[in-house]
Amino acid sequence: MAERYKYFFKPAIILLAVLLPHCDKEFQDPVPNVHVSINLDLSSTLYGDLSIIGNHIYITGGYRGIIVYRMSQDDFRAYERACPYDHHKQHARVVVEDNGLTMIDSTCLSRYLLLDGSVFEGPATRGLKTYRTHYTGNNLYISN
Repeated sequence: MAERYKYFFKPAIILLAVLLPHCDKEFQDPVPNVHVSINLDLSSTLYGDLSIIGNHIYITGGYRGIIVYRMSQDDFRAYERACPYDHHKQHARVVVEDNGLTMIDSTCLSRYLLLDGSVFEGPATRGLKTYRTHYTGNNLYISN
């Protein structure tokens, strides 16, 4: 009986070896990875807008810049400004819309929720790349 299974397992392993690398490409983030390690001293007047819950600022860093959003007293979100759909276009940037609830890409017009960076409209099929945030004292650390 074991002899019969060796003819099944060998082709199955070969098939998996061929198919798995193709599946992995579907889940890869299209926005290039760059090292992010930023410390913002929120007591600085440079970041005064972040003293109010619901406000955001734009900072340099990441691949095309970062949007920092204050969600609550101790919770901050940091999003890459490069749209996953058209990240290769240098002039394309995601910006926060006037309603303060959504973000939009300037080129493909994909729209994202400011609360979590998920896409809800447009040709993009992936949410924005997010960075880790850690808030302690007056310091906000942003990293990947």
